[in-house]
Amino acid sequence: MRSTLIGTLLHRLAILAYVVFALFPLYWLLKVSVTPDDLLYSEGVRMWPSHASFANYGFVLEHSDFPKFFKNSVIVSASTAFIVTILASLAGYALSRFTFRGKYWIVVLMLLTQMFPLVMLVAPIFKMLAPLGLTNSLTGLVIVYVAFNVPFATFLMQSFFDGIPKELEEAAMIDGASRFRAFSQIILPLTLPGIAATLGFVFTAAWSELLFALMLISGADSSTFPVGLLTFVSKFAVDFGQMMAAGVLALIPACLFFLLIQRYLVQGLTAGAVKG
Repeated sequence: MRSTLIGTLLHRLAILAYVVFALFPLYWLLKVSVTPDDLLYSEGVRMWPSHASFANYGFVLEHSDFPKFFKNSVIVSASTAFIVTILASLAGYALSRFTFRGKYWIVVLMLLTQMFPLVMLVAPIFKMLAPLGLTNSLTGLVIVYVAFNVPFATFLMQSFFDGIPKELEEAAMIDGASRFRAFSQIILPLTLPGIAATLGFVFTAAWSELLFALMLISGADSSTFPVGLLTFVSKFAVDFGQMMAAGVLALIPACLFFLLIQRYLVQGLTAGAVKG
């Protein structure tokens, strides 16, 4: 009994230490964002400033282009997440349920797209998009993000479809339902945890992506949040307080997004779907 109690206590302490370790950067982000510029260096390293101020947030919201960058990131990330989830759901279902000629090579090609370093692909993609007028455009950025996220999202959705018994849709089709109706009314609701996971993964990937946003966008009107953070870095100084304030504000959409989909993430995939 004593050894079990000690083991449980050590386990809880290890979890607590990990949580503190994981959340400390977020705490420090918040701490720096409310520290006035004159105290940021004069007070040295402190767990909390002697005087907190929201002046950095006021400057970011009222005197910078951050609201524009914020809006562009929301548009790009939300569009990418929904388009990729729709395409990945259809492709994942096809790979899970059907056998057709060329299926193996399609899977191989999708895997190959994940093997190349993104830096190596920037120049060819820019050359492809430039004649179409899609550089310095949110539309072009969404197209690129969709192209790079669809393969992984497809495999993710395929794994969820593979976990759903085929007998469910076969029983529905025996009762007269079409393949599409069986998919939309029976299979799709059971994959809500997978859809939520895919939406969350793609949204955060698009929200934090910097390389393509930096290389394909040249104007402030189409810049996204990660590129916008660079505007707080000047040639001779870095406005850490304003940058951290922008970072805290940028966490809000991601937190709200996962708050909306969290109940689907914790659902059982097919709990109670098959009887007997």
